[in-house]
Amino acid sequence: MPLHARAWVQWGATVGRPLSDDPAHFASTAGRSGPEILADMFPTATPAEIERMADEREQVYRAMARQELQLVAGARALLQRAHAAGKQLAVCTAAPPDNIALAFERFGLADWVAVVSSPADGLRGKPHPDIFLAAAQRLALPPETCLVFEDAPLGLEAARRAGMAAVALTTTLDADAFSAFPNRIATVSDFTTLDPALLFD
Repeated sequence: MPLHARAWVQWGATVGRPLSDDPAHFASTAGRSGPEILADMFPTATPAEIERMADEREQVYRAMARQELQLVAGARALLQRAHAAGKQLAVCTAAPPDNIALAFERFGLADWVAVVSSPADGLRGKPHPDIFLAAAQRLALPPETCLVFEDAPLGLEAARRAGMAAVALTTTLDADAFSAFPNRIATVSDFTTLDPALLFD
């Protein structure tokens, strides 16, 4: 999330649209696609203009991510253990395909992740439940058996609408931001503090 916030701020400066770097501001849009966010920011822009601006913004993000993007602490060990235990894993994200490909290549995620679900599949972004429900369907899993890991309120809301339990990650916002969600079963600062029983018991 911090990289995305910085990319928005840097891109906004290049187009004369100063943007706040307050994490809470960006968390309120996290989970929505770039074009969705930009359509709200520029209501008179044409679809072609929105697409162009979205691509420019994502290029700024990818330039940063190639140098700085890191997995959340404990993520690699969790992915390895879950995969070894036969857990089916999906990435459900509003990120465009090029951003997803960058992360998969940088961290070798294809070794563990079976399904990617995103608005590129014609699905609505969070807080709509579409990408979570599509992932569950592709994995042939009932939604109520799935567990979602999310760092933004819109993601927890999308999981709630999908009928899925969720673990909130306080990598950007503090725990209070997630306290109202009835589907939240845990709140952790990173994956090293996650109770393994949530996944493996």
